[in-house]
Amino acid sequence: MDILSILTTIFGIAMSFGYYPQAYKIFKRKSVKDISLFTFSIFFIGIVVWLIYGLNKIDWPIIISNATALIGCGLVLGLYLVYKK
Repeated sequence: MDILSILTTIFGIAMSFGYYPQAYKIFKRKSVKDISLFTFSIFFIGIVVWLIYGLNKIDWPIIISNATALIGCGLVLGLYLVYKK
């Protein structure tokens, strides 16, 4: 791996962790007030497309960062379904 691949992997994963605080907040409050299902659904679809692209190209920085994001965004969507009223 070259330095650019290492940096994109590190920052891709770091950005992907942005979903986890939202999932934690939903879990702690047991509320999805002010969460946009539409927005997180679009993010989820985009992440899936990028993950498929990364798998097709066997590009590990894209695969790793989007797999991490897919789990986080999936948690938010799953918790949304659990806690919606």
